[in-house]
Amino acid sequence: MKRLREWIVIPTTLALILTGAGAARSDAPVLELSSKLPNDPVVLSGASGGQTSSNCGYISQTPNQVVRITADRIDYLRLSIQSSGEPTLLVDGPGGRFCVLADSASGDKPEISGVWPQGVYNVYVGDRAGGTHPYTLSITGQNK
Repeated sequence: MKRLREWIVIPTTLALILTGAGAARSDAPVLELSSKLPNDPVVLSGASGGQTSSNCGYISQTPNQVVRITADRIDYLRLSIQSSGEPTLLVDGPGGRFCVLADSASGDKPEISGVWPQGVYNVYVGDRAGGTHPYTLSITGQNK
């Protein structure tokens, strides 16, 4: 029985290591944040959408942006997307995976805000209809 457990643990551990190594090689730009933003707001741009179908529209295989929070936490941070088409915002981080769709309440701008604990957040800008559109990602610490 002990021998069987070893054969199960080794491939599982190897798969986890290889999966993590693949994620670490992403070409996505990394924005490192401590307690304050270098400029407020930080404005970034790119192209939405991708070939990967997800519960948050069509996204690229790699994140559009990586946000690394080095402080214990940031008490308030808001990410918002402005784009034509049907933009979506997918944030995959230490607290889980969150999808935000554009709606009339947000003025058709997907946004997510709140307390952000320390960790690495992969940010995907998708499109529900599968299109590709230029987008602007705004990151602010101001609670308006």
